[in-house]
Amino acid sequence: MADLLPCNLNISKGISTESPYTRRGGRLNHGRKISGQKGSVLSNKGCVVQCCSASSTSASSAAKQFLVNDRTSFQDREEQLENLVSEHGWRARRLANDGYEMKEVAQIQAEAFHTPVAIFDDLFFQFFKAEVLSGLLYKLRNSPPDRYACLVAEPAADSSKSQREKLVGIVDVTASRDESVMQHLRGAEEYLYVSGIAVSKTFRRQKIGSVLLKACDVLSTLWGFKYLVLRAFEDDVGARRLYTKAGYKVVSIDPQWMTWIGRKRRVLMIKQSNLLD
Repeated sequence: MADLLPCNLNISKGISTESPYTRRGGRLNHGRKISGQKGSVLSNKGCVVQCCSASSTSASSAAKQFLVNDRTSFQDREEQLENLVSEHGWRARRLANDGYEMKEVAQIQAEAFHTPVAIFDDLFFQFFKAEVLSGLLYKLRNSPPDRYACLVAEPAADSSKSQREKLVGIVDVTASRDESVMQHLRGAEEYLYVSGIAVSKTFRRQKIGSVLLKACDVLSTLWGFKYLVLRAFEDDVGARRLYTKAGYKVVSIDPQWMTWIGRKRRVLMIKQSNLLD
């Protein structure tokens, strides 16, 4: 996961605290076993089952049944991703493979993480938004479906809120393994990293951030992760309060020398999921 750029937003304007858009082409680590999962990692094509003997009718039948069950399980999980959380009048789900929704995501995250400049700010904003969209497309195209997800929030179907079809919040969730983080985790080979959380300006302070964080909890259980991890700026009191309320605990903080080079210190926060062993 790319290092995060400082964000100059005041917490009174929203809960966005850090930006994942600092480096293009950052590759995800694929192919590692996910702690807590059993069986093969599935794709939308199902899993491939190898039999010891082609002449064994019983083995062949068992393999076919196993394949059907895994495909069904995958379909069930995909359906759950379409409605991870629904509360407070908001619904959180996985981003649809839709160009219009992707542009909405880029707009919300660009608004949250763009640092205004003195001149040509509109032009720089458009460049930044294009970079955000490019990064999103790259991750969606190159990440297995159970290694990365962009979760979005929108008004629930039964909500009376205005602009029902409009996206109002976003968060990125990525399977990660950083040694500086792993030393704080017990019995886990990987963790789920939460980043890029942002809420549309006109919909802030309406519990959308809480709904998105709860959707991350549900996703961690579906994917079999024991821990969720995020970072927040040390002085971002509002964001840290939100994360603490969601169950995250501070386990470490950046060294003091970070401030000597003009960077804000961040805290590392970890939450144990509800996954049962």
